[in-house]
Amino acid sequence: MRGEDERSGSLFSYVDLEARVGQSHPLRAIRVIVNEALAAPASDFSALYSSIGRPSIPPEKLLRAMLPQAFYSIRSERQLMERLEFDLLFRWFVGLGVDDAAWDHSVFSKNRDRLPEGDIAAKFLSAVLA
Repeated sequence: MRGEDERSGSLFSYVDLEARVGQSHPLRAIRVIVNEALAAPASDFSALYSSIGRPSIPPEKLLRAMLPQAFYSIRSERQLMERLEFDLLFRWFVGLGVDDAAWDHSVFSKNRDRLPEGDIAAKFLSAVLA
């Protein structure tokens, strides 16, 4: 019997990103390494941000997003955010939920000066490579 070609926009989503990423996918091993590397400089991150004002996008997510950008040869932050909006694998790797909005591409340009200040990016990359 031929199925119907209908679009159904469901009210609730029950997608488990963890189940959608294959157990043998190479990014699984990389994500474990990245999470270990990001655990060390947590106090360094706190020193770069003010204690008042509205909450920022966690720098851990920004650093995680830069890796798939390099792995998949994405040319700009604008294209990266478009990919992050639609690609479940990218959302899983960065730590965004299915229903979370991807942030604006200008977040990278605003934080590009902040992360090198504390030598965070260099420490992160050396920890990942080690």
